[in-house]
Amino acid sequence: MPPCFQVLGIRIDAVQISETIEQLCSWIDNRQPSTRFVAVTGLHGIAESQRDGHFREVLRAADLVVPDGMPLVYLGRFKGHRHQTRVCGVDLMEDFCRETGNAYRHFFYGGGPGVAQRLAQALQKKHGVRIAGTYCPPFRPLTEAEEEDVASSVAAASPDILWVGLSTPKQEKWMYEHRLKMRVPAMLGVGAAFDIHSGKLSRAPLWMRENGLEWLYRLALEPRRLWTRYLLTIPKVAWLVCLELLPYPRSRSKLESGGSAAPDSIGESSPS
Repeated sequence: MPPCFQVLGIRIDAVQISETIEQLCSWIDNRQPSTRFVAVTGLHGIAESQRDGHFREVLRAADLVVPDGMPLVYLGRFKGHRHQTRVCGVDLMEDFCRETGNAYRHFFYGGGPGVAQRLAQALQKKHGVRIAGTYCPPFRPLTEAEEEDVASSVAAASPDILWVGLSTPKQEKWMYEHRLKMRVPAMLGVGAAFDIHSGKLSRAPLWMRENGLEWLYRLALEPRRLWTRYLLTIPKVAWLVCLELLPYPRSRSKLESGGSAAPDSIGESSPS
């Protein structure tokens, strides 16, 4: 198990992108009957875990929970992991495909109409990855027949890695619910990586990413969809994180008991 730190009762693994890629390759090369899944989460995911008990258990069940977002990076450094860096889904997908090339078979599940296909074509052209298959689900719960179709498509494709782009918390819940149904060594929820690598969305300039301002760029691009998350939900959970850092046993015990110190609702859910 890698070193880790706790944020409001959620384990965050103190790993770098290179270590995450190494772990993924190990899972693929040493196949087990069970499927492993990686949650790429930031403060938005922590916020969702405080208002949704099931999602909290999903994150706790993940084989890796990596820090996407500079607030978690700063918290990791504050808690003793001095060399902690951001493990962003966009960068993780890019680096994994660049370093492994055509060694593995990839399946892409998620995105809007046509996004998964464009993503697969872009990564194949850029890094020579092998495409096992793609599937763009409708914006509604799948029927039983559609669920069977997905399972049979993945089984027939026999991928080594399955990338999921459904937004948080949908993608993590999907991986958790399908981890016993999919015959694939590793699944990762990478959210906006589908839209960015397919060319649907642009990414913040490097200087904004390096200074923790990528959220501001995304808010400017999609204000109607993301304003609740960045202006209401995340500030509220950031306050809870500050309380957790205070040396007051009463406050800490409430938080560690499962988020009872949080308000009944810390904000509406919004996709990644």
